[in-house]
Amino acid sequence: MAIDIDRLTEPELVDLNNRIVARLRFLQQMRAHASMLEFSLGERVSFQPDGHPVLFGVITKYNRKSVTVITETGQHWTVAPNFLRKIKPVREASSEGGQVIGLPRK
Repeated sequence: MAIDIDRLTEPELVDLNNRIVARLRFLQQMRAHASMLEFSLGERVSFQPDGHPVLFGVITKYNRKSVTVITETGQHWTVAPNFLRKIKPVREASSEGGQVIGLPRK
């Protein structure tokens, strides 16, 4: 569908512009939401802000386009989900062949 913008009046162009901007914002929010669904509250993640070393933390809140992460040092960061990396949990040592007994955690 081709739109001949040369024939549109100024109010029609403004309306078309507003619709385009609203649609682009919606598409961006949908992509951000889809990325956020890959993560859960309480999940451990890492990210690297510009000029900082890699930071590790826990997701504490979903925002519209980002998530809030509290780092190991207690800092609050608002991070876009595409910058986050999941941290694989460290495997607990198995007791096979060893003398380690796993105790239940409280």
